[in-house]
Amino acid sequence: MGIGRAWQQTRSRENQRRGPRVPSGPQRNAARSVVLILFALAAAALSRCLPASVEGSVEGRPRFVDGDSFFMGQTEVRMQGIDAPEGRQTCTRDGRDWRCGEDAKRTLQRLTSGQPIRCDIHSTDQHGRRLATCYAASGSNLNAQMVAEGFAVSFGAFQSEERDAKSARRGIWASEFEHPQEWRRRNNGGA
Repeated sequence: MGIGRAWQQTRSRENQRRGPRVPSGPQRNAARSVVLILFALAAAALSRCLPASVEGSVEGRPRFVDGDSFFMGQTEVRMQGIDAPEGRQTCTRDGRDWRCGEDAKRTLQRLTSGQPIRCDIHSTDQHGRRLATCYAASGSNLNAQMVAEGFAVSFGAFQSEERDAKSARRGIWASEFEHPQEWRRRNNGGA
């Protein structure tokens, strides 16, 4: 065995004792950057999966106002992340006016099956309504279902349900309609 080969074996044993070679300088900075980016992406993905903080909950039989708001006892609740047509709002279907706001309210009533529901309160809006995610007695998410049925638009959440309802032309997506927010703006808040 030559000196060169003996030196390589000795060097190899030293490397095994030390562990893997740690990059230095620009390589180390690039590796840190990649790790930080991966960590940030994982944290962002996880935060989207976690539910918003819950301040409390209310349960009972709702008295419906429209397709995304109701009273539970004395508590006024607005379903968070969705926007349904206002009660007086009309849409146009097959060239005729259609009371889409009333149909949105009836859809929410149907989804609850006349049973008590539970709403997890996340915050309070500028009108004093409690913003909530609501669940039918079966456990299904009513906010998501209203968007999936096509009787509410996404308002910061439930984008995939909206895409599906729109592509299948369910509910208001089978008509010409003004987004509820625009309708309220044009009609002095819907009052």
